[in-house]
Amino acid sequence: MVKIVTDSSCDLSLERCAELGVEMLPITVNFGEESYRANLDLTTEDFYQKLAAADELPHTAQITPVQFQEYFKPFVDSGDEVVCLFISSKMSGTLQSATVAKDILGATNIYLPDTLNVTFALGLLVEEAVKMRDRGLTAPQIVEEIQGLVPRVRLWAFIDDLKYLKMGGRLSASSALVASILGICPIITLKDGLVEVVGKARGKKAAFKYIQGLVEKTPISGDYGVSIGHAAVPDTRDAFVDYMEDILKKRELYPMDIGSIVGTHTGPGAVGLAYIKK
Repeated sequence: MVKIVTDSSCDLSLERCAELGVEMLPITVNFGEESYRANLDLTTEDFYQKLAAADELPHTAQITPVQFQEYFKPFVDSGDEVVCLFISSKMSGTLQSATVAKDILGATNIYLPDTLNVTFALGLLVEEAVKMRDRGLTAPQIVEEIQGLVPRVRLWAFIDDLKYLKMGGRLSASSALVASILGICPIITLKDGLVEVVGKARGKKAAFKYIQGLVEKTPISGDYGVSIGHAAVPDTRDAFVDYMEDILKKRELYPMDIGSIVGTHTGPGAVGLAYIKK
């Protein structure tokens, strides 16, 4: 039997993971001295409430090699093939920790491809891996397919509230102030496993249009679904989907809430989509 395992940075809900038969390992979120396992001890809704009240940004802690040994041991004993799709190795040491644990256990049935993705782009890869599993592919075949898709994943999103980029030191206070006054939204993507700003737009409608242009330049493959992500702004998400209706119609859409792992950096207000390009 093939098992698909991911971590809480993929922003699939626990309910969706249960539907898919996917095991999600929790990354820890620390608000000062208080620690929470993402999605288990801290819902996405609770996270954004705590974030709004926080004087400083929370910190995330990767899953340790010891924890991975505990997670992996039952799979080693059962002999099930396990495909693990974790947060980009460029953003976290999670994959490295998993590799250390695999080597200690001598586990040849555990596969650890580097997704180079996070949030709803990682969730998209998990959704597609489940389809491959359900088609009867073996773990090595799934890994080969996923590694072929990784360079074709495109994530485009905009950030509406720059407060958290400023708090995290990713934007100067003066730049954040000017951008907020002008209503400027940075447009971000994932490139080579890291977040990169690709443009800026004045206001949400302009951000929608900017993303539409990016999608038209790198069109969506009709063979895969599209994930739609938002950070605590369902109304903006719905407006974005309506705006993109012509591009998204007749496609399988996976709605996802941007959770605590990525939300720590973006804050509330981010909206975007991820897909496999043609």
